Amino acid sequence: MLNKYARAFFTRVLTPFAAFLIRRGVSPDTVTFIGTAGVVAGALVFYPRGEFFWGTVVITLFVFSDLVDGNMARQLGRSSRWGAFLDSTLDRVADGAIFGGFALWYAGSGDNNILCAVSIFCLASGQVVSYTKARGEAIGLPVAVNGLVERAERLVISLVAAGFAGLHKFGVPGIDVLLPVALWIVAVGSLVTLVQRVVTVRRESEEADREDAREAPQESETAS
Repeated sequence: MLNKYARAFFTRVLTPFAAFLIRRGVSPDTVTFIGTAGVVAGALVFYPRGEFFWGTVVITLFVFSDLVDGNMARQLGRSSRWGAFLDSTLDRVADGAIFGGFALWYAGSGDNNILCAVSIFCLASGQVVSYTKARGEAIGLPVAVNGLVERAERLVISLVAAGFAGLHKFGVPGIDVLLPVALWIVAVGSLVTLVQRVVTVRRESEEADREDAREAPQESETAS
């Protein structure tokens, strides 16, 4: 849902910055690697220590690289399969670091095994949601469903909640409850999205199989 509207807006906003990097000789792949490294560092250095505000600030600064590198590639006319593969792969690394950081906090000083498990579920379900679409497309299906909670929603919900929860250390009372609520929302939303995609792939695969079955006799008659 957010991908449809937010991506177009931020692409326009970030276009001048992408053009600036191109003029400085920076490649899209470099931006992809730096952005992922920044997100991973922000998540695994700050979140396990409960520094949610500053961790979110660092992650937010780097997470927009996902839009900048693609913008640069389009301006350069270098959109490629390799670039798409690299971007998608490193997105999974960044997502894993964010929810892994939450899990480390709750497994340690956060001292909440249930929320640690929810964080791990968010990490795993996010990876599987992405895999179902990629695998469905790999076997020739359109996977024509967006789902309730995709990557953009997972990131926005989690990072906004973590950032505000981090204000607890600045004396804002009761606001730390936002992160647990957000993790539960992401967990349930990811589960719903996974079910939506599995159901869609099953329906599309059955339709494709029926179409193949109808075409097979026609091909046999043509061959004879």
